[in-house]
Amino acid sequence: MKKLGEAIGRFVVKHKLFIVVASLLLCIPSIFGYLNTKINYDILVYLPKDIETMKGQDILAEDFDMGSFAMCIVENMDSKDVLDLEDKYKEIDGVVKVISANDLIGTTIPQEMLPSEVTKQYKKGNSELMLVTFKDSTIAIDAIEEMRTLTSEEVVKIGGMSASTLDTSIVAESEIITYVLVAVALVLLVLMISLDSYVVPFLLLGNIGLAILYNMGTNVFIGEISYITKAIAAVLQLGVTTDFSIFLYHKYEQAKEKVKTNNEAMTLAIGDTLVSIAGSSLTTIAGFLALCTMQLTLGFDIGVVMAKGVFIGVLSTITIFPAFL
Repeated sequence: MKKLGEAIGRFVVKHKLFIVVASLLLCIPSIFGYLNTKINYDILVYLPKDIETMKGQDILAEDFDMGSFAMCIVENMDSKDVLDLEDKYKEIDGVVKVISANDLIGTTIPQEMLPSEVTKQYKKGNSELMLVTFKDSTIAIDAIEEMRTLTSEEVVKIGGMSASTLDTSIVAESEIITYVLVAVALVLLVLMISLDSYVVPFLLLGNIGLAILYNMGTNVFIGEISYITKAIAAVLQLGVTTDFSIFLYHKYEQAKEKVKTNNEAMTLAIGDTLVSIAGSSLTTIAGFLALCTMQLTLGFDIGVVMAKGVFIGVLSTITIFPAFL
């Protein structure tokens, strides 16, 4: 393993400019892959097919065209406007049925004439219930987004599993940049304190940033990932692979005291680093791949993405980071 590392080291120090340029050019297809990776917001897809929930879900979808549904609370709207809103909802792709009390009683009979025991089942004050069913839960996400564009939240409030999933994904998406920046700031602070250079921490984070971008970009070959995987992958990869680069830097500093040139020192450092991190990285990869055995296939999703991320992190540590240094 050490001989392999030193062979890689000799290649890196000989072609360091090429590696730097190539690593930056690889950002282009990585960004393209990241933007074109489909994100799955339906958590039900990852449940085992043989559990009662999924059996019931399949029956609802196949026999009753109720792959998913949403309960809408209509505020301060008369019967005619409610029926008009129903017609607009029915035109949305994926919507199967839209049902409210107005479909039964029409607009000719005032609802005030109905017994209170009846009206209290679907109306309270100025709020009225409306049921919307969808062909399946995946289409429901897009349909609810379109439904929300037709009216404001003050007029129609939409609840249900699909609406909750949509809101969860929106919150996760909006906070990804925030907690990634917080993680980077905290790691940078630690590196500034622990390393004897003010430049190396930025090179180290730049290297890890490229590795994360490559990992997220290559997810396009998987087809799709869950929004949960997308939300946690970057921070997890940052935390798991940062110590690889720190180890290489310390090995490089130690090697410079033993040999005459920086190139020789880097060659030795890459060889020693590969020997040291090979075992720990393979253990980490094996741990993530173990998630693939979960019946909840979300584990497979996270496991594959993170195992790939650790492998890419090791490659960037012994190639890109040394070229930067």
